[in-house]
Amino acid sequence: MNRTLSYTKRNLLEMSRDVLSYIFCVAFPLVMLVIMTLVNQGIPKEAGHTVFNIDNLAGGVIVFGQTFVMLFTALQVATDRSTSFLVRLYASPMKSRNFTMGYFIPMFVISMIQSLLTGITAFIISLIIGADLNILGLLLVVVLSLPSACFFIALGMIFGTLFNEKSAPGVSSVVISLGSFLGGIWFDAENAGGVMYDICRCTPLLYCTRLVRAVIHLDFTWDSFFFPLIIVAGSAALLTWLAIYLFKRRMRADLA
Repeated sequence: MNRTLSYTKRNLLEMSRDVLSYIFCVAFPLVMLVIMTLVNQGIPKEAGHTVFNIDNLAGGVIVFGQTFVMLFTALQVATDRSTSFLVRLYASPMKSRNFTMGYFIPMFVISMIQSLLTGITAFIISLIIGADLNILGLLLVVVLSLPSACFFIALGMIFGTLFNEKSAPGVSSVVISLGSFLGGIWFDAENAGGVMYDICRCTPLLYCTRLVRAVIHLDFTWDSFFFPLIIVAGSAALLTWLAIYLFKRRMRADLA
């Protein structure tokens, strides 16, 4: 446990020194929240477009922000692998799970801060525009959004393990784009229907967004919360195991 905590502390310090972590993981999602709220103000109510309503938008932006945590995780792991830093640590008594959790824990912290700041910003916006937003839901989402955060962090860990520091961000950007569409962040996937909705339902991305939005609405029904929770938590557990396995294999290959 001490090994994991020591490596966690090191990664937290590294991220705190990187300006890009503040820009992409914190500032950019908040900017998108404000911009999309302004866009929503110009959409006629008769259009029935509710995705950009602040209660739905807040959940979507939280998931959108988590995709950037994935990007930063991939970049951090890939960068560490490109230097002799990790190679030297491979000779230490640390196991692959120590390395993996050393990356996961700091990203969990960033994700929780990100969710909290998004919730605070969304609440301020709701006061300005006169919309109703559940404070309890905004508080609960800080913790209950962690399964979806784990899903994206594990993806970032896998990309950082498989690709170098030049390729990993590019692959992560593809997932960010897919998450925006297949996750139903910027459009109503259910009302879109057809083949597009069928594709969305086949990926955990849509269920990440559903889960977070359900928490904000305090909608703890089977279809809205528990079923998406099972899908997201199961996918996150599988990807976490895969991340540890792949990192372990990479360790052996680098030491060979």
